[in-house]
Amino acid sequence: MVNLYRDTGVVLRTHKLGEADRIVTLLTRRHGKVRAVAKGVRRTSSRFGARLEPFGHVDVQFYTGRTLDVITQVETVDAFQLPLVADYQAYTAASAIAETADRLSAEEGEPVLKLYLLVVGALRALADGQRDSSLVLDAFLLRAMSYAGWAPALTECARCGLPGPHTAFSIAAGGSMCADCRIAGCVHPAPEVLDLLTALLHGEWPLAEATLPGTRRDASGLVAAHLQWHLERQLRSLPLVERRAREAAVPSGASPRGGGSATRTPEVQAVSSVASPRGGGSATRTPEQQAVPCGGAAPPERQGSPGQ
Repeated sequence: MVNLYRDTGVVLRTHKLGEADRIVTLLTRRHGKVRAVAKGVRRTSSRFGARLEPFGHVDVQFYTGRTLDVITQVETVDAFQLPLVADYQAYTAASAIAETADRLSAEEGEPVLKLYLLVVGALRALADGQRDSSLVLDAFLLRAMSYAGWAPALTECARCGLPGPHTAFSIAAGGSMCADCRIAGCVHPAPEVLDLLTALLHGEWPLAEATLPGTRRDASGLVAAHLQWHLERQLRSLPLVERRAREAAVPSGASPRGGGSATRTPEVQAVSSVASPRGGGSATRTPEQQAVPCGGAAPPERQGSPGQ
């Protein structure tokens, strides 16, 4: 009996195999991450080669193989890759989303429905082009970390739970810290930065879109540093993300939230450069920064974050 199964999924990445084949990694709705062979897709005569490009949302039929499954049929659900490849800013953000999803779904065959829905929603928002791609990316990263149990504490102390707002923020400790719990190495982001992170986490888009570019850059630095701290590795796609802020009109009656880059605190600038969030390379890190990413605690002894 032929062992076939069908599922919808998003293409996260592809690898060449032999002269004409590819290994395709998909995040599927019911089977989690699946790595399968697409035979002959690199030939010009392939029936579905173009449908298996990164960011494509497809309906796929698989044949269960001995080592890797084999893709036997593909139908397009959403061609997200078409508008994304025409917009470099959106394309780099989508690359970071795909790499993050690949890292968070480490076990193949394990269903991760919430992560799958987050990826599809983020790619759809990027393809629509109605929202700033950097905000879409940061919203996805925050919600993906929440799914993984790594959500930063934004409105209460990460250690004692004292309601905020608090002025100190520690990547190693898991987020905001009160005056009694804060540790060496905490940064002090502007209140508008934490407000933006809270808005992105909870989908309060009018508040998020009313912020200024400087606030968004500082928030992106904290998000990237927090994610890579818990992944214990850097994402290769994050330094390539273009941070060009779109000049969006502020809604009438709403005042811009946060200041420009001139108001960035030295502590937040340090976090942005150390974590190499969006374009900051690791070559600028000092030995002390490499030993202590942020928060004064070395990685093997990092303290638990909310949700773990």
